[in-house]
Amino acid sequence: MPARQTRRQKSARARDAASSSDDDGSEVAMNGNGSAHNAPEVSDSTPPENIFLFWPNIIGYCRIVLAIASLYYMPLHPRTCSLLYSISCLLDALDGYAARIFEQSTRFGAVLDMVTDRCTTSCLLVFLSSAFPRWAIIFQGLIALDFSSHYMHMYATLVVGGADSSHKNIDKSKSRLLNLYYSNKNVLFVFCALNELFFIALYLLSFSSPLLSPHLIKSVEESSGGFVQPGASVNTSLLRQMFPDPFSAGALELARANKMDSNVPWALVGISFPVMAMKQFLNVVQLVKASKSLADVDVESRKAKGLPREVKAKSG
Repeated sequence: MPARQTRRQKSARARDAASSSDDDGSEVAMNGNGSAHNAPEVSDSTPPENIFLFWPNIIGYCRIVLAIASLYYMPLHPRTCSLLYSISCLLDALDGYAARIFEQSTRFGAVLDMVTDRCTTSCLLVFLSSAFPRWAIIFQGLIALDFSSHYMHMYATLVVGGADSSHKNIDKSKSRLLNLYYSNKNVLFVFCALNELFFIALYLLSFSSPLLSPHLIKSVEESSGGFVQPGASVNTSLLRQMFPDPFSAGALELARANKMDSNVPWALVGISFPVMAMKQFLNVVQLVKASKSLADVDVESRKAKGLPREVKAKSG
């Protein structure tokens, strides 16, 4: 009797083990009570998703179109340009909400968002370099810092954390400032918005402030040294007089047509400057931390390879 019961118990365990997998050898998911049930499988008939048509990415494409349109109007129409550029920047917050609502967070969308941010800001800084040539080296430095900081940070994130890691997951032990910046959505929005607002305000001042752009509000007579008769035929010489600096922001007559009060832009500069300066400091911190992370990976990699090799002392 005991021998028969043992054989029965073994056969029962064998049947249980056999039933714990499907006929095709696939694993079976277990529920909370420990009973087995078949895991859901994706049907071969399910059409593949088109990542490029996800709602957050469509919003990203709209941002690009608006940014290009703002660049088209940038040299001559400051109001239209500022409106289009501002809408493009504000949509940066909307695509994140869309990604969470529709469960459409993708690596392509994250890279598209970052590339769009870097390119639009750089294009505006390039224009400011031409509008304020004396300060061009500052704007060029900001472009270099922005690109290098974010590139190093993204690359370090992929090297240290792997392909599934996010550049927004910053350990507090490494940097409390970066952790607060990337983890708190309100802080991230305020910093990005006021940073862009500062440069937009500078752009508006290039059309409105005689302190920063005195040549933009000179009359044709003052700039050419002569009087232009009303109704005079437009010729090449006159165009050169009207536009002595064709690469400046809204030269002369077109700048006067778009003349604006500089009080509001100056107020925006004053409000946004501290946050913009802090944003640049965060870029420096991000660049330094990313560089250190990559250097630590290099040290460990060299140790694993037995580098640096010990140099044996030469005998007598």
